[in-house]
Amino acid sequence: MTAWSATEGEGFSLSFGYRDERAYADLVQQLVTDRVASGIAARDRTLWGPAAEDEAGKRLAWVSLSTESRGLVDDIAALQVEHREAGLSRVVLCGMGGSSLAPEVICGEAGVELVVLDSSDPDFVRAALEDRLAETVVVVSSKSGGTVETDSQRRAFEKAFADAGIDPATRIVVVTDPGSPLEESARDAGYRVFLADPEVGGRYSALTAFGLVPSGLAGADIARLLDQAEAVRPALEADGVDNPGLRLGALLGAANLAGADKLVLADAGSTYPGFGDWAEQLVAESTGKDGKGILPVVVGSVAAPNFSPSSADEVLVTFGPDAAAAEAARPASGWGAHVDAGLGAQMLLWEYATAVAGRVIGINPFDQPDVESAKAAAREMLDGGGASPTPVFVDGPVSVYASEGWLPEGTTTVAGAVEALLGHLDGEHGYVAVQAYLDRHRDAALADVRDALAERTGRPVTFGWGPRFLHSTGQYHKGGPDTGVYVQVTGDPVADLAVPDRPFTFHEFLTAQAVGDGSVLADKGRPVLRLHVTGPGELGAVSGALR
Repeated sequence: MTAWSATEGEGFSLSFGYRDERAYADLVQQLVTDRVASGIAARDRTLWGPAAEDEAGKRLAWVSLSTESRGLVDDIAALQVEHREAGLSRVVLCGMGGSSLAPEVICGEAGVELVVLDSSDPDFVRAALEDRLAETVVVVSSKSGGTVETDSQRRAFEKAFADAGIDPATRIVVVTDPGSPLEESARDAGYRVFLADPEVGGRYSALTAFGLVPSGLAGADIARLLDQAEAVRPALEADGVDNPGLRLGALLGAANLAGADKLVLADAGSTYPGFGDWAEQLVAESTGKDGKGILPVVVGSVAAPNFSPSSADEVLVTFGPDAAAAEAARPASGWGAHVDAGLGAQMLLWEYATAVAGRVIGINPFDQPDVESAKAAAREMLDGGGASPTPVFVDGPVSVYASEGWLPEGTTTVAGAVEALLGHLDGEHGYVAVQAYLDRHRDAALADVRDALAERTGRPVTFGWGPRFLHSTGQYHKGGPDTGVYVQVTGDPVADLAVPDRPFTFHEFLTAQAVGDGSVLADKGRPVLRLHVTGPGELGAVSGALR
C-alpha cells in the first residue's frame, strides 16, 4: 500500500510515494550541490555534458527574458493602437510549434481573439483567409525564416490582400531571428519586423517576440506575463532544496529513470486550459531523443482515462488552483505533482524543470535531431522523389495504408486493421499516438477518440493535429523509446487551395507531410496505420473503428 506526503511551497506542491522519497530527496540535494539552478541562470553550457555544450551555449538566453523582453512591450502596444485606430481588430498568427503554441495559450487566458493558423489543411487555411479580411492583421512567425508551412500561409495572405486591393505592407507583421531569409524578404516588402533573441530555441521562446508580439497585438497583457515570470525568477535561480524548478525537474527525471516515462497533464481549474499543449511541446521535443524521453499525455480533466485510472508508467501532474483535485489523485507509479502559479511563472518554471530533467535523464534538452527527418521526407515527396503509397485495401469510404511487417494478410476492414495495430501495443510501456491531418476546428470531435482508445487499451493515448504535432511530439515519436503505435488520419478536403508561386497545393503539401512522417516512423520500425477518408463527412467510419 502506498503512503503519501506533500511538500508545499508558494503555489507549488509535490506528492509521491514514500518508497521513492529518500532517493528523490538525495537527487534534489545533488542538484543543489552541483549548483545546477544557478548554473542554468548563468548560462553554463557544461551542465548537460560535452556533447551538448555547443547547442546549450546558443540556447540559454530564455533565463533572463522576463527583463530582456521589457523593451518590446511599448513597441507592441504602440503598434496595437495604430492597428485599432485603423479599424484592424482581428489578428491571425501564421506559425508552427513554439511560434504558435505560446501565443495561443496566452491569448486564451486573456480572453482575446487570436486566430492561430498552424495547419496546411486547405479548408482550415481558406477559413482563415475568408473571414473579415478587411479587419485583419497577419503576424508571420518563423525562427528559421524558412518554415514551409508558414511561408505557404504568408503567400496565401499576400495574394488575398492584393486581390482585395489591400497593400500587404499595411497588414503583415513579421517575427523572426536576425539574419534569417524571412527578415530580408520582409524588409524588402516593407513589412514591420520584430527580431527575436537568436539564443532562445523555439520551444523556450514564449517570452520572446514570438510569444509577445501576436499576443500583445491581440490585446493580451504581456507586461503582466513578464511580471509573473520575474516574480518567480529568484526562487528558480536559487541553489536550495525548495527550488520549485529543481523539485519538479528532479521529479520528472527520477520518475523517468524509474520507468514512469509518461507525463499525464490535467487542468485543475486554471485560467489557461491550453497550457497542456504548450508544455507538451516543451517536454516532448526537449527530452525525446537517444531512445529516451518523457511523453506528455494531455487529458481533459482529472477524471479522464490515463489520469483516473493511471498506469505504473505515468507521472500525474495537475496545473491550476484546485488543490483538492490534485490531492485526490493517486498515481499508480507513486509519482505526481501539482503546480499552481500565474501563466508567466508556470512557463518559466516548466522551462527550468525541463532543462533539469534533461540533465537527470542524460540528454541534451536543446536540440531536436529527428524533427528535420520528417521535413526532408515531405520535401522529397513534393519534389517527386518519394513513391506515392498504394493502399493495402479500401473499406467503404476509407483507404487503408500500413507500414510493412505488422498487418496480417487477409485483413479487409478498418476495424480489423485497428485491432491488429493495437495487438502490437506493449502492455507495460506502450502508447498509442493518434495523428489527425485534418481541419482541427471543423473536425474537433475526432479528438474524443483519445479517451475511448485509452479506455479500450488501458494504455496512454495521445492525440495530435497534423502538422502542428510534428513540431512537438513528432521528435519524441522518432527519437524517444520504441514503444509507440501510430494511427494517422488523413482525408480529402472540401476543396484544395493553391500555394501562390509554388508548384504544390496545400493539400498536396499536407499529404506529403503525413506520408513523409509515416515513412520515417516506418524506417525506424514503428508500426504505422494510415486511414484516409474521402471527405469530412466520412470520419464516422474512422472514429467508430478506433473506439
